Amino acid sequence: MGFDAFAAACCAIPVLVSVLAVRVAYVLCRSGLPPSRSRASGLRCLIVLGSGGHTAEMMNIVTELQKDRFTPRYYVAALTDNMSLPKAQVYEKSLIHGDRETIIENAEFMQIYRSREVGQSYITAIATTLRAILHAMWLIIRIRPQVIFCNGPGTCIPLCASAFLLKVLGLGWSSIFYIESIARVKKLSLSGLLLYKLRMADQFFVQWPQLQQKYPRAQYAGRLM
Repeated sequence: MGFDAFAAACCAIPVLVSVLAVRVAYVLCRSGLPPSRSRASGLRCLIVLGSGGHTAEMMNIVTELQKDRFTPRYYVAALTDNMSLPKAQVYEKSLIHGDRETIIENAEFMQIYRSREVGQSYITAIATTLRAILHAMWLIIRIRPQVIFCNGPGTCIPLCASAFLLKVLGLGWSSIFYIESIARVKKLSLSGLLLYKLRMADQFFVQWPQLQQKYPRAQYAGRLM
């Protein structure tokens, strides 16, 4: 009986691997394509913020979004980032006319664990990376975003990877838009390079023409700042 179970498992593994490979290929082929059906309601939008200039750039992009189309908006920043979410809250409050409780319906602000802090050893980073991945997966399952905007902070990698995994498993579909920071003139950031090489981003934008020449699958968006 034990041998039969082992033999069945050995036969099932190649089948599962083949199905998974086909599913990944399907997801990659569909990446970047518009939705098959137009949506009358808004699109749940996940916006990843980051320390330094990442938040300033992202908020500049958010101001150009069609607010009635990209709603509700979920802002996510690292747990140790105390500056990004307040900026997003100030912006969302500026959109409110009348009852301030409306902000609860249109926007939500969340924090996520970092995979690795600056100066943290790589040994201890293994545990914190696993924690960050699990937290990111929980957020993606909870929000089920239809659109994700990110521009380079390391916190976007677990979130984008979780969203991509859900697409492969057929449990949800998120269109990932990555806009590389304007500070990246000659080469991509580590986050951008990972998303580009792994093809997780549906649309990949750069702000310098020489980057588009170096990474031909990227689209040159011009200066966004």
